[in-house]
Amino acid sequence: MSTLLDRFLRYVRINTQADENSTTYPSTPGQLELGRLLTEELRAMGVADAQQDEHGIVLATIPATVSHSAPVIAWIAHVDTSPETSGANVQPIVHDRYHGGDLVLPGDPTKVLRASEHPELGRLRGQTIITTDGTTLLGGDDKAGVAVIMEAAWRLMQQPEILHGPIRLCFTCDEEIGHGVDHVDLTKLGAKVGYTLDGTGVGEIDTETFSADLAIVTIHGINIHPAIAKGKMVNALRLAGLFLTRLPHQEQAPEVTEGRQGFFHPYTIEGGVAKTIIKILLRDFETAKLAERAELLRSIAHAIEADYPRASIEVKIVPQYRNMKEGLVKEPRAIALAQQAMRQAGVEPRLAIVRGGTDGSRLTEMGLPTPNLSTGEHNFHSPLEWVCLEELETNVRVLLELARVWGNEREA
Repeated sequence: MSTLLDRFLRYVRINTQADENSTTYPSTPGQLELGRLLTEELRAMGVADAQQDEHGIVLATIPATVSHSAPVIAWIAHVDTSPETSGANVQPIVHDRYHGGDLVLPGDPTKVLRASEHPELGRLRGQTIITTDGTTLLGGDDKAGVAVIMEAAWRLMQQPEILHGPIRLCFTCDEEIGHGVDHVDLTKLGAKVGYTLDGTGVGEIDTETFSADLAIVTIHGINIHPAIAKGKMVNALRLAGLFLTRLPHQEQAPEVTEGRQGFFHPYTIEGGVAKTIIKILLRDFETAKLAERAELLRSIAHAIEADYPRASIEVKIVPQYRNMKEGLVKEPRAIALAQQAMRQAGVEPRLAIVRGGTDGSRLTEMGLPTPNLSTGEHNFHSPLEWVCLEELETNVRVLLELARVWGNEREA
């Protein structure tokens, strides 16, 4: 596992934090840097067609070793990390033969990975845990996926006796800010099915995600000096507060929902007296209910406008992604063969839902059935993020078995 560990540590030290306020694609230069490194490493292992395109996306092909025409599959991961926690100057710490108990992160001793709060740690005694130093995220989301794919690719190139069909590798940018597949050309990718490597632990196959829209609520007030404001000022900030309190926050917010329950999630507010903008995530496993959520926002806006007729409120809905379940039914082998591959790797598969989205959500919507596989991520987007090396290794073995089972299929 030493090459796998070295890969992961090498990748997380490159700052690829996405920036949703950027006007470039990808949004940050570190993503291009990591993409160039991956391209160089793939070429060094003999993957002749590896290239990074003008958008920073890396594409490559592991050539088939079977003589018949097998379906092309794709393995996909994103190189960017979350904008929610710093990804600069990541200092990964390797805890060899984890002894159990709490892990105090030395860069910020107030950051403690408590075993009582993370029961999955208790099942990993004696294994290798990798954490941050507490001052940044780790980047396991999704450099765990990048490392697992790169390690599996290297082993396939080293072991041509493993029989498999053609495998396309795809490393995307800006997934964390909703633009991961904006520039993915499915014709160029040329795959029958895809698999994103962007999941937690081991053994899970994510077959459903939220359907998602973004609501941008713009409140227009009237500003004037407060000394002469009586009867003249309309404070957009105050109306924003009214708007937020009228959301069903006691039963439809992230902090009070679980499982298949959807929510409204206001996550940014900016502006002033004259104009205030609120951004709200709309999430539901039933796509049709997104329209109902949008209509509730409009009804709140109309009610506030009725009470404050000199104000105006715009509600703009921006589609984000859709539940992958709707597209996966078109290629049932995508899930069935992933289950078979996990069992052959000694892992009992579990079908799971994601209270979020992946690149696979949009790829499936675009026409490429793409479930998401476990990759070994834990506590992503947080200074308490960690991965387990042995879980990464297990997920490499799953990919090798996935290559084998798809290699037994024949393209019609």
